[in-house]
Amino acid sequence: MTTPVMNGIRILEVAEHTFVPAASAVLADWGADVIKIEHAERGDAMRGLGSTGVMDLSKGVHVLNEHSNRGKRSLGLDLQKPEGLEVLHALVKTSDVLLTNKLPHVLEKLKIGVADLRAINPRLIYVRGTAFGPRGPDATRGGYDMTAYWCRAGSAMGCTPPGFPAIIPQPGPAYGDSLGGMTIAGGIAGALLHRERTGEALVVDVSLLATGAWAMASAIALSLQQGKPWGLAALAGGGGPKNPLSGVYKTKDGKFVCLVMLQAFKYWADFCQHIDRPGLVEDERFTSAELLSENAAAAREIIAEVLAGGTLAEWTARFQTLSGQWAPVQDTLEVAADPQVRANGYLQEAVTRDGRRFELVASPVQFDEAPTATKRAPEFNEHGEQILQELGYDWDRILDLKAAGAVA
Repeated sequence: MTTPVMNGIRILEVAEHTFVPAASAVLADWGADVIKIEHAERGDAMRGLGSTGVMDLSKGVHVLNEHSNRGKRSLGLDLQKPEGLEVLHALVKTSDVLLTNKLPHVLEKLKIGVADLRAINPRLIYVRGTAFGPRGPDATRGGYDMTAYWCRAGSAMGCTPPGFPAIIPQPGPAYGDSLGGMTIAGGIAGALLHRERTGEALVVDVSLLATGAWAMASAIALSLQQGKPWGLAALAGGGGPKNPLSGVYKTKDGKFVCLVMLQAFKYWADFCQHIDRPGLVEDERFTSAELLSENAAAAREIIAEVLAGGTLAEWTARFQTLSGQWAPVQDTLEVAADPQVRANGYLQEAVTRDGRRFELVASPVQFDEAPTATKRAPEFNEHGEQILQELGYDWDRILDLKAAGAVA
């Protein structure tokens, strides 16, 4: 069972889409009480994503919404109405963290900036997720992970082969958003620890651009050192030219196996045994680390031919006892079926309100060796009346708020 390390912490989320909501989804998995404030009429824009034509979400469960809003409570609120802002202020008084991805001019318009809410709760940790950071010429611009994380921060160019006629897109939806959300969750945990030790409530900023640059940090550092941008040398082989045991090799069934044995000669004899080519160990071209490096092209050609003679499943079974580092190159369905993924509980089941069962990737941090369980995302305004009653509103006042359009 998951250790509820955030038990007793209340997170107030005023955000949409995935980047920032993914952060509070992680905290909800960790036991926090997350109250999601949604637009009083349309809800989070994520709920309507299926109607945009970007992707097919007609399979009964809106899994993208579930991914970023798991375990939360939902309250539909119109923050442009004084009564709606009054409800938000009441929630701020009881919250540890305010989490938002609204643009600066929207925060100012709604009167929910740092100074506005700190006047109500000086202990409030104020967290902003932005596209490009809180300063600089693009501080007021919005963006998505494809623009800010993937393209602007270097990943797109870094993974696109030279001469390729297009830029390689992100490998999956909400790719940078999900990584950015986990980064925010870590920042919140640090800010909560700091407040506990010092009493000081911090402002926390995480941007997609910063997260993307961090993902490319080693490549950027090498680029600065060498004076040239990072890029792929080639698609074929995929490893260093002097190391035949570092690369990606194609199998008989058109799939791939990845080898990353950085000390090639250390693993050479064992690898040759596993591919049924023990004679390569005595081959005069490969009898020392220096010779293996000098003749890497010949070794790579032999390995490619041998691995092309078996399927990925066959090599996966055979390489279970391989002492060097390797991995099958898997698609998303193969990842979901991977026995290692299953053994560690990296996929968790959730159930919709109407009883539909589905699976989500679990939050990647585990406590006390227990898989991180999850719950479904809330329906729009599912907990609205419950939350208002917790704040002390009686039914007459709740009905007044509904009549005014302040709450859903």
